Amino acid sequence: MGSVFNDRKGGAVTANLLVLWDIDHTLVDTRGVGRELWAQAFEEVTGQRLREQAKIDGSTEPVILRETLQLHGLRDSRDLFERFARALGTAHVRRAAELRERGHALPGASSLLAALAARDGVAQTVVTGNIRPAAEVKLAAFGLDRHLDLTIGAFGEDADGRPELVRTALKRAQAHATQAVLLGDTPSDVRGALEGGVRVIGVATGRTSADELRAAGAAAVVEDLSDTTRLLKLLTR
Repeated sequence: MGSVFNDRKGGAVTANLLVLWDIDHTLVDTRGVGRELWAQAFEEVTGQRLREQAKIDGSTEPVILRETLQLHGLRDSRDLFERFARALGTAHVRRAAELRERGHALPGASSLLAALAARDGVAQTVVTGNIRPAAEVKLAAFGLDRHLDLTIGAFGEDADGRPELVRTALKRAQAHATQAVLLGDTPSDVRGALEGGVRVIGVATGRTSADELRAAGAAAVVEDLSDTTRLLKLLTR
């Protein structure tokens, strides 16, 4: 029996499969623009220039900010994170055209999203460490947002950890874990999905090798998203 999702026009849609997408290095590559925007927002809210950024691969925005503040001898707070999130979202909106010019959707991303969107019984959203405004700009810059229902997604402001983000998306979609599959490029994506009870397909388009994604527990691993036919089989088996 399928689960009920809201379509982009607010109607009810019955879906048998929920596809959860990571964004950075799975669907898109900002080619350095994302880091520049992060540094801009950091300096705006702290008054300090970004000297060093904490590890970002597979992490979430609140954790990255907290650990980066520690590297600069600064204290974290929820108020600071909220101000940072607003500044980061505004920076993405203002420089969306630059993001579109310098960044790109990864090979096969648009075709696979479109192919899944054309199938009955499939809903797609994101599970990402990005705050929602930044995620929206990144996806819209490359025309990927039209295939995704972001109202049931999970974003950096929702939780610190990947497992909590997965559970948040499942709850918003009212879907059971056995009906969902996540695609991501880091071991954190893989572990977060598995802890949330979701099958994982690793995508080796980031800094993590295919072997490392398999070792983390991915049910299958692909080098990229370019083989639409194979990925449809993996996703809808």
